[in-house]
Amino acid sequence: MTLRAYRRFVVVAYQFLPLLLAYARDHNRFVLFGPRRRVSPEVRRKRAESLLDSLFTLGPTFIKLGQLLSTRPDVLPPEYIDVFQRLQDDVPPAAWADARSVIEADVGPVDEVFDEFYTDAIRGASLGQVYTAVLDGREVAVKVRRPGVESLVAADLRVIRWSLPVLLRFVDESRSFSLETLADEFETTIHQEMDYERERRMMVEIGENLADNDRVQVPQALPEHSTERVLIMEYVHGTKITDVDELDAIGVDRTRLAETLQRTYLEMIVGDGVFHADPHPGNLAVQADGTLVFYDFGMSGRVDPFVQEKIVEFYLAVARKDTDAILDTLIEMGTLSPRADREVMAEVMELAIADARGQDIEQYRIQQIIEQVEDTMYEFPLRLPSNLALVLRVATVVEGVCVTLDPDFDFISVATDYLRETGYMEESARDYVEARGEEVRAFGSSALRVPPKLERTLDRVDRGDVTVRAELVDEERTFDRLARRVVVGLLLSASLVSITILYAVEALVAAGVVALGAVGLAVLLWRSFRRRRGITARPQFTRQRLRERRDHGDE
Repeated sequence: MTLRAYRRFVVVAYQFLPLLLAYARDHNRFVLFGPRRRVSPEVRRKRAESLLDSLFTLGPTFIKLGQLLSTRPDVLPPEYIDVFQRLQDDVPPAAWADARSVIEADVGPVDEVFDEFYTDAIRGASLGQVYTAVLDGREVAVKVRRPGVESLVAADLRVIRWSLPVLLRFVDESRSFSLETLADEFETTIHQEMDYERERRMMVEIGENLADNDRVQVPQALPEHSTERVLIMEYVHGTKITDVDELDAIGVDRTRLAETLQRTYLEMIVGDGVFHADPHPGNLAVQADGTLVFYDFGMSGRVDPFVQEKIVEFYLAVARKDTDAILDTLIEMGTLSPRADREVMAEVMELAIADARGQDIEQYRIQQIIEQVEDTMYEFPLRLPSNLALVLRVATVVEGVCVTLDPDFDFISVATDYLRETGYMEESARDYVEARGEEVRAFGSSALRVPPKLERTLDRVDRGDVTVRAELVDEERTFDRLARRVVVGLLLSASLVSITILYAVEALVAAGVVALGAVGLAVLLWRSFRRRRGITARPQFTRQRLRERRDHGDE
């Protein structure tokens, strides 16, 4: 296993090294020093295409990694996200002979177990593929794990772990946190997706939770014929949810469908605590009567009560347009750095709320926010903790699907209506009123205590009996940087003195060696005084980008 991992490491390094060097040059034009260089969207798209080819070349593990990256705008620029969307549907299946060997080893001879079996896969996935068949007179879907994928995934996960420290040296600090949580999330996710027994259990549980919802259908699994590598379930026909022309042709109300999709995910996440976590268009279908069908429960997750509570608080704050409460909730959930510039982030949230309500956003205001962000923040403060990564991933993908169905869809209105109908909003509102009442009582108590304290303080000032103490908080490792600068400066000074002495005694070779060291020290000292640059990534407004593409297409 270790030998295979070493071989894979060489192959992966060969595929990724050119892009990593290009990324390093983007951040320091001369790799180790120099200014950043501007990278156009066209160049980023070209690199994304090259990286996509590399992912296909490296096989199932890296295809799955690309699928996960396609939903992480905190890690990749928008051009990469757009290109990687192809990985959701365009994964070639393995050969039928290989899949047949897995089915017959786990279930039995294909010709004996099934009435009919159609050997052309209806869908290829990174870790498996899906066929249709007839079993006991019933049309079924047969999901088969790719043969030999287990050892390949184990080797590739080792490679990714070995590569992570190297990758962190190439990326800026704003991406480091997200990359580390992504690596943890990916290892957990890929092991779960390879376990079809787990997928069957999650499918059954979610299906039971949604049994009373007549606008949603979850396929029924056949446990007596399923194994850890083969999952057999009923085959439910439907139209792909983003095929809007076909949906219009069969008379589906797309706005109502978008509402069903969002409300169902709110029910799973906030109400049930267990949810289907891979809502990309290939896993969502629609029947002629508008019923929403879910496929592929390999990526499913659970939500702990703390996160459920914070999600409700977040929607309540959004409904009130209380940006301070929104930021407080994000900080409590760990998705926003406490050091973030609250004024700038409040304006970002105002734009996001307007976008979620389907309102047009003036381009000049977006540019204004971008400039504020670049001027006031050293790193983008939004992060994805591991316990929230799947939830936020789902929210992002669901938004994209809903906007495709209805460009004017109002997410906030639907969410607040759901929370109000289910009683969450009333409970949160009561908590809010109680909290505000407590604040009023505290303010009243403080108002009574302040005048006498103020009078005593003024008396002390009048007597000249006031001492002011200042405390420097070293949040940014100020003293560490200062100490390094002092040490490097002293070494540089000593080097210059040594060069002078060596040159005077005509030890030119030694003087040259010391001079090279002095140049290195000078570069280090110069870099330590460089002003850190703000972020250059532009905020993504899904609805805004959709309208821009639509307008561009009309031209």
